[in-house]
Amino acid sequence: MECYEGATMIKTFRGKIAAANQDTIVLHTNDGSTGYRVVKFQVMPDDPFSQTVKHVMKIYKVSQTSIDDSVDFSDNKLLGVGTYMESVDLDQAGYGTVVFDKEIFNQDIYITHSEVTASQPGNYYIELEQVKLDLGENTVATLKDIRNTKTQGF
Repeated sequence: MECYEGATMIKTFRGKIAAANQDTIVLHTNDGSTGYRVVKFQVMPDDPFSQTVKHVMKIYKVSQTSIDDSVDFSDNKLLGVGTYMESVDLDQAGYGTVVFDKEIFNQDIYITHSEVTASQPGNYYIELEQVKLDLGENTVATLKDIRNTKTQGF
C-alpha cells in the first residue's frame, strides 16, 4: 500500500517480553493481499545499565514450540534477529541486528525472547513496510506460509 505521493506505509510495533516467551503480531487478512517486510528491529533491556544481561530476540513466520538463544540463518522461517549484551561489572554494552529485508510475508509473525543470564524481560521495537501484493505475489506468500506451517508439524 502506498501513502500520498508514493511514500511507503510503515507499521510500528513495540512490546516487552518475559524471558523464554513469545509475542504474536497479528497481520493476516482475509484475502492476503497485504504483505509486509521487516525494515527495522531493535532490542533493549527493561532496566538498562543495572545488571548483566544477554538478550536474543528472533522474528519468525510461524509460532515456536521451543525458545532458545541459538541462531540458525539457514532456517527459512527466521525473518530477523536482534541481540543485546550488557555487562555491569565491565561497564560495557553492545547490540546487533540482522534482518532479512527481501523477505515478504502476509501472515502473523512471532517474536521470541531468550535471556539466559538473569531471566530478565526485554523490549523490542519493530518497523514493517506494508506492501500491496498482486495475485501472484499473494499466492506465493500464502503458499510459503502453508509450507512453513506444515513443516512445523501442525
